Amino acid sequence: MPLVTPFQNSLRFAATIGDGTGTGATFAIAATTFTNDAGTAATAFPGTFNYYNLYINGIMQTADTSTVTTTTITIPGGDALNAGIPVVVQFVVS
Repeated sequence: MPLVTPFQNSLRFAATIGDGTGTGATFAIAATTFTNDAGTAATAFPGTFNYYNLYINGIMQTADTSTVTTTTITIPGGDALNAGIPVVVQFVVS
C-alpha cells in the first residue's frame, strides 16, 4: 500500500483556449502563458504532483482529455473551441 502524506496543497493556473497553439491532436497551451494563484506569469507546471484536474469553461474534464508536462498541457481538439474559453489546471501536491 502506498504511503499517503498528511499534507496536501493545490496550485492553480489559469489561461484561455486562445493561448494555445497547434491543431487537432497537437493542440497545446504552454505553461508560460498561464497565470498562477498570485496572478503572475507561470514559469512551469509542477514537476511532481499527486494528480491534476483540468477545467474547461468551468467544467472538470475526464482524465483522457489531456496530458501534462512541466512545460505544456496538451488538449487534443482544443483548437476547435472558442478562443475566449477559460482553462484552469489544478495540481494537487504534497
